[in-house]
Amino acid sequence: MLKKIRRFFLRHLRKMRFLPPKFYAKIHYEYFSGKKLDLDNPEDFNAKIEWYKVFFRPKILTTLVDKHKVRSYVKDKIGEQYLNEIYAVYDNPEDIDFENLPNKFIIKANHTNGHNFIVKNKEDLNKEKVIKLFKKWLGKNQYYRRGQEWAYKDVDPKIIIEKFLKEDDKNTLVDYKFYCFNGNPKFIDVHLDREEDHKQGCFDLEFNLLPFGKSKSYKSISSELEKPSNLKEMVNLSKTLAEKLPFVRVDFYSVNGKTIFGEMTFYPSDARKKFYPEAYNKIIGDYFKLPKLNANQDVIEHIEDITY
Repeated sequence: MLKKIRRFFLRHLRKMRFLPPKFYAKIHYEYFSGKKLDLDNPEDFNAKIEWYKVFFRPKILTTLVDKHKVRSYVKDKIGEQYLNEIYAVYDNPEDIDFENLPNKFIIKANHTNGHNFIVKNKEDLNKEKVIKLFKKWLGKNQYYRRGQEWAYKDVDPKIIIEKFLKEDDKNTLVDYKFYCFNGNPKFIDVHLDREEDHKQGCFDLEFNLLPFGKSKSYKSISSELEKPSNLKEMVNLSKTLAEKLPFVRVDFYSVNGKTIFGEMTFYPSDARKKFYPEAYNKIIGDYFKLPKLNANQDVIEHIEDITY
């Protein structure tokens, strides 16, 4: 009974995203994990992500999670050839020039997670309905929408329209998500068939299936997949983009053997979804070496300030 009462209060408290970050992180973590959060000594992966939200705040993170501004970073670090083509960027959805767009394209918000709209036939598009939807997107702030994901708090909301991507032999793109620790990719979180029969599995850097997964809410990839021909390139590019960062997930697509950058994120699943079996939350947490806070620091504001 006491557990049910406590969970009831946690459920309501986690909606109060204006609460002080140190306090809120403890509520958020306990609600989703069932465990208490020790910010002085976090151990498992999601506990360290909560620490990251509270204490790791270099301003470059806001650029790196912005799906529009990150393109400049990618261009400088690895080259423009790895970026998907952009047709237009808008502050106001009512300004979208649908007439001059191709028949297929992708619309996404630059400042939030999961706000993507795929158009496969422009003739079927209800423009009034989607403009209303995009206005709702632009009115959301990821920091207050989710679990105080700090890097998104000051991203200037925009609508991005990009080229529709498709592999010749697949209905949907495969997501290759590289978990990088201290600039080094350790494993790949792979997602298949998002639109039809979403499956997930974790692979090593040689593309061997690993004995753990990310969240039991996904169906598991239960057999080996064909190794992408550009796997080594994606591994090396993720390493370059993750340079000097304690942790970041770098996402790529492989489109007929061509590497296309997806996004960078610092808070996978908002620290809500656990790895399984349970032991891997600590094993993967051990990869994540948190930087030290100096005695005169409340938060880490500069990459140059990182010490271990």
